[in-house]
Amino acid sequence: MLEFQYPYFLFLMVAVFLLPFLRGGLRMQGSIRFSNTQLAGRLGTIKRSPSGRWLALLRTLALTLLIVALARPRLGHGETEIEASGIDIVLAVDISGSMEAMDFKIKGKRYNRLEVVKIVIEEFIAKRDADRIALVAFAGEPYLVSPLTLNHDWLVKNLGRLDIGIINDTGTSIGSALIMSVNRLRELQAKSKVVVLLTDGVNNSGSIQPITAAEAAAALLVKVYTIAAGTNGKVPFPVKDFMGRTRYQHRITEVDEVTLKEIARITDGTFFRATDTEELQDIYDQIDELEKTEVMLKNFTYYTELFIWPLFAGLLFLLLEFLLAQTRLKRLP
Repeated sequence: MLEFQYPYFLFLMVAVFLLPFLRGGLRMQGSIRFSNTQLAGRLGTIKRSPSGRWLALLRTLALTLLIVALARPRLGHGETEIEASGIDIVLAVDISGSMEAMDFKIKGKRYNRLEVVKIVIEEFIAKRDADRIALVAFAGEPYLVSPLTLNHDWLVKNLGRLDIGIINDTGTSIGSALIMSVNRLRELQAKSKVVVLLTDGVNNSGSIQPITAAEAAAALLVKVYTIAAGTNGKVPFPVKDFMGRTRYQHRITEVDEVTLKEIARITDGTFFRATDTEELQDIYDQIDELEKTEVMLKNFTYYTELFIWPLFAGLLFLLLEFLLAQTRLKRLP
């Protein structure tokens, strides 16, 4: 932003513009006696030379520019540094086949569980701009989608690429996914280390049991928030008929709430249950409030000095006035 370091000098401009009028008003009126009025009449018809007018204009411009230079115009450039007492977060998301269940809705329209989870997580990421966040997806085995990063645009792009079937879909490996998430946080010195684990099933794959993984997390001071997503019992799944049309077929789904509650208890976290979009949104909002990051802002401003330009122009106009007054626009006494 353009500003003046000494703006009160700009009031001198009033004097610069009033000076010609004051000089004209204070000047004493001379009187000339003529023996013949015809001579005075002839003198009145002589046009005044514009030289004085041009010189006065140059002088006014010069003084105005010099006053602007005296006020020290400068261009301010602001910068803000963010110092965060960092919270490192790993988002572990179930992308097994059961996440295709269509028991979530947005504005009355059916969506599968994974589609809704991705929308809610994206909103959660947008609120945590000062935190490093990683993303782990899991089905029959875990997969590191993104390491811990502050580049949340890149993180969201990778979140958007998640889909059912992109990794081994032979079950749900909750324990292995939790261990992978904890390993991303193991050697970090952060104020708080958090895993948000979302699943809609039971641990039926992988070589590590969820409780064992939870104990490892607790030993490394990693807090785990667990989310059981979807409804138990019969839920609609999309299927294609022989004409290529989408139909819904009901299947039984089950989520292991007991294990998820125990994981949360062992790690001093919290267990949540989400059976619809609103509940899921509310859960991530609650986690956002529970794990608040303290952000300290430092503002810096540096300036580009501009006074040299009006100073140079003002001196140039003064020099031009002097040269013209001594040469082309020289006035006779």
